[in-house]
Amino acid sequence: MKLLEKMRQQKLLSTTLLLVTLSIGIVIGTLVNTGVHAQRSGAAAPDATPLVVPKGAQVGNEFTKLAKMLEPSVVNITADYTPKLQEGKSRKKSNDDDDQGDDDSSDLFRRFFGGPGGGDSSPQSQRREQSGTGFVVDKNGYIVTNNHVVDGVDRIKVKLHGDETEYKARVIGTDRETDLAVIKIDVKRPLAPVTIANSDSVQVGDWAVAIGSPFGLEASVTLGIISATDRTSVGTGQFQHFIQTDAAINPGNSGGPLLNIKGEVIGVNTMIATQSGGSQGIGFALPINTVVRVYNDVIRDGRVTRGSIGISWAPGTKTDTLRALGEDHGVIVGDVKKGGPADKAGIKADDIILGINGQPVKNGDELVARVADIPVGTPTSLTVDRDGKKMEVKLTIQDRAKVFSDDPRVVGEVAPSETGPGKEESTQVKFGISVRGTSDEEKESTPDKRGIAVTRVESGSFADDVGLMERDIITAINRQPITSVDDIRKVQGTLKPGDAVAFRVVRPIPGARTKGTPARTATMFLSGTLPQN
Repeated sequence: MKLLEKMRQQKLLSTTLLLVTLSIGIVIGTLVNTGVHAQRSGAAAPDATPLVVPKGAQVGNEFTKLAKMLEPSVVNITADYTPKLQEGKSRKKSNDDDDQGDDDSSDLFRRFFGGPGGGDSSPQSQRREQSGTGFVVDKNGYIVTNNHVVDGVDRIKVKLHGDETEYKARVIGTDRETDLAVIKIDVKRPLAPVTIANSDSVQVGDWAVAIGSPFGLEASVTLGIISATDRTSVGTGQFQHFIQTDAAINPGNSGGPLLNIKGEVIGVNTMIATQSGGSQGIGFALPINTVVRVYNDVIRDGRVTRGSIGISWAPGTKTDTLRALGEDHGVIVGDVKKGGPADKAGIKADDIILGINGQPVKNGDELVARVADIPVGTPTSLTVDRDGKKMEVKLTIQDRAKVFSDDPRVVGEVAPSETGPGKEESTQVKFGISVRGTSDEEKESTPDKRGIAVTRVESGSFADDVGLMERDIITAINRQPITSVDDIRKVQGTLKPGDAVAFRVVRPIPGARTKGTPARTATMFLSGTLPQN
């Protein structure tokens, strides 16, 4: 029995050893096979050499230096406004508002700015935003941009390169006829102004660099050349003689600088010729020499003053016309503005103005430019051809804005009067609100049974900034109880720019309520700091 038992154990041991050996062989074979397979499949392209990223090395050139130099001086401008429907005009469809209503979509020449723009079928229901570019010309925060970037807006915000702060800007002055504006921001440090060139030295073929915020993309730099100078047939203003460039200019570039190879400003990017709405290689900049003249007038007087003699003429008079009338130069008078200097001096339609103060005049553009630079009130002599007879006519230069005070091309659209039937009687206060006394029901809805009701909030005002709304009831300002309009005025009289103001407000909560139950309201504080300007 012991022998059989021993043989059985040996057989079991042998079987076990065989199984273990087979198992080890299988495992080893699997590992070897897997390794070979992995080695074969690891290189999809065994004859390719891996790429290596080299150490960083900047490749600089003159344009790189120029871009870095101008970064602190070029700013992004954002302006918002509340669209208002004009009486007697039908509401346009949202897809007709691609250019913010400035021009027909088929117009080849466009001024432009970027931003969300249109799309709301009810333009009064929400605020819209537009953007442009500007550049610093004075370390104290004075900035030049286009008038159409800031015209008619409620608030203007400026961002400096590398600074996330949005600085509130105020308009110092504008000039509609050149589409220029001067704005200012208050920054507690000196800014880096640009260097300006003499744009009279610009030549066709010179390098041109445009910097701006096309489509809101800040500090975008594009390169091209000067394509032409003294373009006069593309603008809408009498004093717009443009530099043409093929440097890419797009919506949002408005008001940005056009630079020469030295980084000096030679113009202000103002408009483009396009059939697509974007750059097609034809951009126009107002020469910096014109900008300087406008800027200096604005910072001195707040506006641009130009001389005028009060006439108009047909542009593009042919040389043959003048020759047929016996002259080789001059300006054929079209209309004479009633009550203007020319009218008072006896100038008539079809007279030919040959010269001014003894100097010959080639055409109408030259005449207007020279008259515009003569100070208002200056006695002036015109050499005139009337029916073939030459004469000297004396007159006194007057302010162009006064001579053409009814011409929107010169003075802009005249704002409609705010008086008239149905005008709400409410009291205007400095915070930017109109208010009225509260009814007994409104007083009962407040915890203190007092207050003044807000009837209107001016868009872009301090009250708008802090969040006041129509139908709010102001019960206190800076802990001072408010029971009348005089109370608001008294508090306002104690405040100065930079002071903090907190309105305690009771606001009705919209929703149905059953008869006999009090209106649902919410009490809150709305606060802010009075602006410096």
